[in-house]
Amino acid sequence: MTAFSLDPGRTAWCEELRTLARDELRPLAEKGEPGRVNRPLVAALGGLGLLDRLLGSGALDLCLLRESLARGCTEAETALALQGLGSGPVRLAGTQAQRARWLPEVRAGRAVAAFALSEPGAGSDAAALSLAARRDPGTGGWRLTGEKCWISNAPEADFYTVFARTGEGPGARGVTAFLVPADRPGLTGTALEMLSPHPIGALHFDGVPVTAGDVLGEPGRGFRVAMDTLNLFRPSVGAFAVGMARAALDATLEHTARRTAFGAPLRELQAVSHQVAEMATRTEAARLLVYAAAAAHDAGEPGVPRCAAMAKLYATETAQFVVDAAVQLHGAQALRRGHLLEHLYREVRAPRIYEGATEVQRTIIAKELYATQETSA
Repeated sequence: MTAFSLDPGRTAWCEELRTLARDELRPLAEKGEPGRVNRPLVAALGGLGLLDRLLGSGALDLCLLRESLARGCTEAETALALQGLGSGPVRLAGTQAQRARWLPEVRAGRAVAAFALSEPGAGSDAAALSLAARRDPGTGGWRLTGEKCWISNAPEADFYTVFARTGEGPGARGVTAFLVPADRPGLTGTALEMLSPHPIGALHFDGVPVTAGDVLGEPGRGFRVAMDTLNLFRPSVGAFAVGMARAALDATLEHTARRTAFGAPLRELQAVSHQVAEMATRTEAARLLVYAAAAAHDAGEPGVPRCAAMAKLYATETAQFVVDAAVQLHGAQALRRGHLLEHLYREVRAPRIYEGATEVQRTIIAKELYATQETSA
């Protein structure tokens, strides 16, 4: 089945990406230090033109990139996605000077970007930010004071897209987005150890100076910058999940055809074959939903937040199911450190939380549905 009628050129491109990820990028990933930014891997993504493609892509091509890379090397997918997420606000809302300074460096894989939204007390409720941006009478700019937490690529990124409260209004009002280079005085960070060893940390702001030239978009409109970025990337989180599900399914098909039990290959057991059929069906459904959401975003259709939420919700929950089922069908060997499925089992959990947890996606979907009903009534 060809998902969403991908043309032959795109289909071939996806297969090339998967092979590239497996044969060229995975060896670089394996040499990286767990929990640290893998700069040789980021540089390779730049050298291969994938970061340039990332920053020039619409939502559908972004999804194809993430799915294909995830199927071959999750570390390469994550490194690419974090570059896109961290630099996305610069691409969407940056000034000409900001774009000229940072986007060529990101494209080349020389600068590492990070998206700094979450805080210790503001994760799913992103509008409840407390990082304070107070006016500095001496410079006319602001001083950032507070903390960010669960920030991918922190504390090793070269620049951060930081969302801080410049106004007194509640909720989303009064939040401003800033582009903050990592060498600003007063900015420090701490690495955090996670279930899956990605570079994630906390950032500490002790009167970090920022100017009007560091603002992304307009003062007080930073929450819109954050949401525009997340609406673009949310379906692609689903694509990452689909890529992991497809990798788990690939491994399961091979294993159940080769492994024998009770005198026959595992695939001859009805319980096994039916489970594999369920894994494949859910994966394909998730894939179609992701592509539909991405296509709707690229076409500027109404209801994009709902479609994006559905795609992320279903795809991440599906990936969890598929990887767990794959582990079960592989048995104890899948739990050994270094096995593909052991790796995927740790990787697959986080996407159900970040960029809006599953419960938040359900809330978005329900609100959109009821709003549509009221409008049409």
